[in-house]
Amino acid sequence: QVQLVESGGGLVQAGGSLRLSCAASGIIYRINAMGWYRLAPGKQRELVAVITRGGSTTYADSVMGRFTISRDNAKNTVYLQMNSLKPEDTAVYYCTANQRYDYWGQGTQVTVSS
Repeated sequence: QVQLVESGGGLVQAGGSLRLSCAASGIIYRINAMGWYRLAPGKQRELVAVITRGGSTTYADSVMGRFTISRDNAKNTVYLQMNSLKPEDTAVYYCTANQRYDYWGQGTQVTVSS
């Protein structure tokens, strides 16, 4: 069993930055891909970014060039650096990690004011 705990969300003005962190704990032997999804009111869940254990990354078109995903395998932690934030980035951001099964965090709210 793997537990994921996100941190770093909050309220920021448009154009600002936030850094999300997600730490995995529990029974860990080898976490494969880690990533971030988001869910905004009235919208479907959206993949934001994913990073493999080897460091390969994938981004949603809507965040390309503004967000950067990274991870520290030694700490079992994934990060999401979000720059040039827009009001449409407002959502609950969920961390996910794969270790045989997909595990999810509880979510952290990001609110971008115009």
